[in-house]
Amino acid sequence: MAIKLEVIGVVPACKRCKVTQENAEKAASKLQNEGVEVEVSKLDVMAAETMDRFGVVRTPALALNGVIKIMGKVPDPGVIERLIRKEL
Repeated sequence: MAIKLEVIGVVPACKRCKVTQENAEKAASKLQNEGVEVEVSKLDVMAAETMDRFGVVRTPALALNGVIKIMGKVPDPGVIERLIRKEL
């Protein structure tokens, strides 16, 4: 089962959104080394499609398999990794 991890933030990315993206990539990389399939993507919070789908009001936000898990905080890689493991 592949996990879809979406980082939602402003474009161009602010510092908090960049750090969240980097932390998501780190967590995904660690899990991929263990054989877990994780797909990381970046979404623009101002895009109509993103607003309609998630209704995010605070960035950065993190969605797992289409469900917002974190909003308005910069999670460290360990937190993201734990969230992904819960989804497995």
